[in-house]
Amino acid sequence: MTYFGFLLWFLVIPILILLWLTWRGYGRGMNWLVTPGNRLAWITLGSLILIALVYTTPWDNYLVASGVWGYNPALVTGITLGWVPLEEYLFFILQPILTGLWTLYLLRRLAWDHSVFSPLPSLRWISPAMLGGLWLAAALVLIVDWQPGIYLALQLVWALPPLMLQLGFGADILWRRRMVALSAILSTTIYLSAADWLAIRTGIWTIDPGQSLNLFLGKYLPVEEFIFFLLTNILVVFGLLLGLAPESWPRLLMMRRNLLLRRRYHKPDFR
Repeated sequence: MTYFGFLLWFLVIPILILLWLTWRGYGRGMNWLVTPGNRLAWITLGSLILIALVYTTPWDNYLVASGVWGYNPALVTGITLGWVPLEEYLFFILQPILTGLWTLYLLRRLAWDHSVFSPLPSLRWISPAMLGGLWLAAALVLIVDWQPGIYLALQLVWALPPLMLQLGFGADILWRRRMVALSAILSTTIYLSAADWLAIRTGIWTIDPGQSLNLFLGKYLPVEEFIFFLLTNILVVFGLLLGLAPESWPRLLMMRRNLLLRRRYHKPDFR
């Protein structure tokens, strides 16, 4: 199987099925929270795809350049941008589409908690603080250059800052949609990890054993690959849920207003 074949079977075809299911349900006039007529859903998903492409490109190029991640030249087109093959850039785009569409599909079928407050009012600062400690630990691994932890540390240093921003903005909002979030994250992570297992088994790409923990799931899948899909799916699902939540926009406007007032208050007076 080539890399393009992998993308076709495990991402493009499921995406087409989800698009068909979405349109089919909309045509029946189902009263869904999110429909193809809801522009906000598609704008949010499109924004996440663009962010994923821009944010992941330099990080993935570094992985390939430093030998952490590699690919079989015989199973790709040979077209590379920087250090990374064209197929990998397509993966950056297709994964958020797949995860996003599946999340939208679940949103129409799973209920969430409509209560005003989360059980932990301080969730918005506790969760980023805990992740901040984990980020510092990962950064320390890179500083001391502990080789077996390099791949995992690079993942955490890259993925945790935007995740901390998401939780700091709306951990309470996400808590009220925890069933949707948990269902979407776990199902897509398991699915993509299984597909990744097959790709590694067939030699489409490889992970440097000298820069990983050498802990495997199902004999072939490095645990770091499972964590990678877990982190990326969390970012997509959280971003989509926050973008669609009615509570997000008043909060965003309030934060903007407070920022403007703070700037005005601290503006020097030269009179």
